[in-house]
Amino acid sequence: MKNKQNQIVALVGRPNVGKSSLFNRLAHRNKAIIDPTPGVTRDRHYESVTWVGRSFTLVDTGGIEPDNVNATEIDSEKKISALIREQSWQAIADADIIVLILDGRGGLIKDDYELIRLLRKTDKTIFYVVNKIDNPAKEYEQLAPFFELGAPSLWPISASHGIGVNTFMDELVKHLASADTVPEDGMDEIALAIIGRPNVGKSSLTNRLLGEERMVVSNIPGTTRDSVDTMLTHKGRNYRLIDTAGIRRRGKVRDNKVEKFSVMRALKAMERCDVVLALVDAAEGLTEQDTKIIGYAVERGRACLILVNKWDLIKNDPKQQKWLFSEVERSTRFIGYAPTLPVSALSGSGIKKLFLTVNEVYRQFSLEFSTGPLNRILRQAVDEHSPALHKGKRLKLYYTTQISTKPPTFIIYANYPKGVHFSYLRYLINKYRTGLKLEQTTLRIFLRERKRRKF
Repeated sequence: MKNKQNQIVALVGRPNVGKSSLFNRLAHRNKAIIDPTPGVTRDRHYESVTWVGRSFTLVDTGGIEPDNVNATEIDSEKKISALIREQSWQAIADADIIVLILDGRGGLIKDDYELIRLLRKTDKTIFYVVNKIDNPAKEYEQLAPFFELGAPSLWPISASHGIGVNTFMDELVKHLASADTVPEDGMDEIALAIIGRPNVGKSSLTNRLLGEERMVVSNIPGTTRDSVDTMLTHKGRNYRLIDTAGIRRRGKVRDNKVEKFSVMRALKAMERCDVVLALVDAAEGLTEQDTKIIGYAVERGRACLILVNKWDLIKNDPKQQKWLFSEVERSTRFIGYAPTLPVSALSGSGIKKLFLTVNEVYRQFSLEFSTGPLNRILRQAVDEHSPALHKGKRLKLYYTTQISTKPPTFIIYANYPKGVHFSYLRYLINKYRTGLKLEQTTLRIFLRERKRRKF
C-alpha cells in the first residue's frame, strides 16, 4: 500500500549490477542478501530512509531479465524469473523516482537498452547510476560507453565502497516532494512475522492481507528467500508484515549459502517482530518441523498465533477438522496460550478474525503493571502453595517488579533463587498469567537474589 505522503524510490536494473549493495548501504543494514548469483533478490524490499532530513521509502527489486519465457516451458527457474520481472515492474509503477543501476565494470549490453526504452515510457524521474566505479582514476574511461544513452546526467558510484554515493544522494533528495511522512499519533505499529515450512502459503497469506500481489507466489518450494517487510494499514492501525523464507529441516538444507542465509534471516525476523504467525498446512497436518518452528518463536519470547492454512481443503470434513485441532493442541502444549485459527489465504476465510485476534494478543503482549497487583498475586500464590525447602532452609519470595514489556517480563526477588524448582516457577507463571489476564501471550519471570543488609 503506497503512503500518499511518503515518496517511493525504486532501485531497478539487470541482475547482479549492485542494487542490493546500494540498498544495504542506504538502509544502514544488511537486509538484502548479496550474492553474485543472478536472481538472488526475488521480492521487493522496503525500508524507510532519511537523508539530510528528507524521508522516503527505498525499494530494492529483483533483477529484470529479458522476457524470453515460453508459456509451455516447465523449468522452475524460468517461471520464477518471470515472476521476479512482474514484481519489479510493479515496484516501478508504485515509484515516484526510479534509480537505474548500470554495471560500470561490465559495460552496456542489449538488455540495458531495452530496459531503458521501457523505463522512459513511464515519464518518471530517472537517475542513471553507473555502479562499480571503484577507481576514480579510471572513472572517465569506464563512463565513456554510457554517454551514448543520452541521459541528462550519469552518477558514477561504488556501492561496495561508498564512493560517490553521498554526492548522488544529495542530488536525489532535491527531487523529492516537500511533504514527508509524519507518523500519526496513537497508531502503534504491530510487526508480524509469517513463518512456516516451505510451501505452506506464507506469501499467499501476505498477499491476501495486503489485497494485492506483493510477494512472489508459486507452488515451487523455496520461492521466497529473503525476509521482506511490507507496510499495511487496516482499520486505522499500522502493521508491518514480514514474509519469510520457509524453514526446512536441518537435513533438508542443501549445502547452499543462499538457502542457509534465508533460514538465518527467517529466524532473525522473529527477533524483530511482535507477533509470530506460524502457518500449518491443513492438508498435511502438524509435523515435527512445525513444532520446532513454533519452538523458535517461544525461545525468542514472541507472542504467537497458530494459523491452520488451506482450511478450504477440509471445510467439508468435520472429522478431519476435529482430529487436526486435537493434534495441534496435543503437540503445542508448551505454547498452550497461543490462539489457533483456521484460515484460507486462497478464499480469505478467517482473515477478519485474524486481525481481531492479533490486536488482542498484541495488547496483552504490551501491557504494563504496577507493583501492587503483582505482589498480591505473589502472596496469594505462596499462601496456596509454598515452595519446597532448599537444603533444609525455607525459601522466601519477597516481591515482584516488571522490568519490560513485549513480552511482559517480571523479576521475583528471593533469598535463594537457585533453590526454586522449575516446576514451581512454572506454577508461578501460570498464576501470573491467570491473575493478570495474559491468557494469549507469552510472559517471562526471572528470579533474583535480594541483597542482604550488612550490619
